[in-house]
Amino acid sequence: MKPLPLGATIGIVGGGQLGRMLAMAAARLGYRTIVLEPQADCPAAQAANGQIVAAYDSPDALAELARRSAVVTYEFENVPVEAAATLAASVPVFPPPRALEAAQDRLVEKTFLNGIGIATAGFRPVDDDAQLVEALAVFDGAGILKTRRLGYDGKGQRLFLAGDGQVLSGAVAAMGGVPLILESLVTFTREISIIAARGFDGALAAYDPAENVHRDGILHRSTVPAGISPDTADAAREAAFAILTALDYVGVIGVEFFVLADGSLLANEIAPRVHNSGHWTEAACAISQFEQHIRAVAGLPLGDARRHSDCEMENLIGDEVLRTPELLAEPGLVLHLYGKAEARPGRKMGHFTRLTGCV
Repeated sequence: MKPLPLGATIGIVGGGQLGRMLAMAAARLGYRTIVLEPQADCPAAQAANGQIVAAYDSPDALAELARRSAVVTYEFENVPVEAAATLAASVPVFPPPRALEAAQDRLVEKTFLNGIGIATAGFRPVDDDAQLVEALAVFDGAGILKTRRLGYDGKGQRLFLAGDGQVLSGAVAAMGGVPLILESLVTFTREISIIAARGFDGALAAYDPAENVHRDGILHRSTVPAGISPDTADAAREAAFAILTALDYVGVIGVEFFVLADGSLLANEIAPRVHNSGHWTEAACAISQFEQHIRAVAGLPLGDARRHSDCEMENLIGDEVLRTPELLAEPGLVLHLYGKAEARPGRKMGHFTRLTGCV
């Protein structure tokens, strides 16, 4: 693939804050963007050159997006695979639809990871209460029951603890009667994630791992550097590179891990897109994850992923956005708001990155 010429249009499926930051990065590199998103005046549309207001799987909208774009990418992993495949028949789509297939179903995802030698928590498919009983027995009565598809930010999950006396009858129906997966509980010391990228030419780059803290299933803070050994950081990097290579990937990916007491890793999930835990890169690196992704899908050389500063990134959830004036008064802090009009509980309204020292 030759690099996209200046002024070419990059299509983005999805209009949330990740699409917004991709549009901003594309503009800095001289590209135009058009967003496919059913919500008018979405965060991404405020920064893009145009918006197609339609469902993600609308045949007419997909045809228009393909016609107006030199390449198409996406900002969330629940884009219908069929829609991505339809686009790919007439315009390059990066990351490839295969990456969506691997990431959208937790059972497929973990099977894929194990198949390329990356360890995960134990898991069993659950389609009815009988299978739930059998799976819990394998994991000594404890585990996390999750929907195989569409869950995010802690949604679509139920915790089972050994000996807690929970009634299992009707548990699957209570989760919506959809395909489920039971994952074994993991005793870990910390959670980390790594943001990595692969270019069209196969070049690889990775940012330093971030240590993550969640609240109510939503990412609260990412700290860099993470409190891990160099060997653990190297293992995270190599696992991410193995995933990118196996998928013949183009673009940025986020990979989340549990760190065990001995420093070894269990992969938790992959996100075939730019990632919340990589927002710190826009303040602490010369090349942010968003520019890196645009570089990759546009056929440009990948940028230097080294950081110039240590930092902490925090999400602003709901009414926390009202902290804006006090945050702006703090030296060494970079604030990014997403342009969302309503601050609802659990809604990501923005983030800030506090630089804590030079590398």
